[in-house]
Amino acid sequence: MNIPANLKYTKDHEWVSIEGEIATVGITDFAQKELGDIVYVEVETLDQTLEKDAVFGTVEAVKTVSDLFLPLSGEVIEFNDDLESTPETVNADPYGKGWMVKVKFSDPSQIEQLLSSEEYKTLIGA
Repeated sequence: MNIPANLKYTKDHEWVSIEGEIATVGITDFAQKELGDIVYVEVETLDQTLEKDAVFGTVEAVKTVSDLFLPLSGEVIEFNDDLESTPETVNADPYGKGWMVKVKFSDPSQIEQLLSSEEYKTLIGA
């Protein structure tokens, strides 16, 4: 199971990469394996400002649809348009080309509430 140490994680299985005031968000390797073959990613919150834990989109797999939760309050400034035509990229490269949104976050103190890779491993029993 791939759980990069340089990322932060949520209990809802999103990963977060912080660069300055921008957070890149996707779902973890564990989440994509649990979901199975991803067939659609929908994000209708582009250019919206949302609170932490708000639903920013959905990911649809062959067997289920799951909500995606924003790990940090802020404005959704970018959606990975490549996922519209190739949503399976989330399965193949969840921490790279399979990223979902970029958020200009408004409250840096919320980063402290995210899980480290070690805490996330404990959460999923890895």
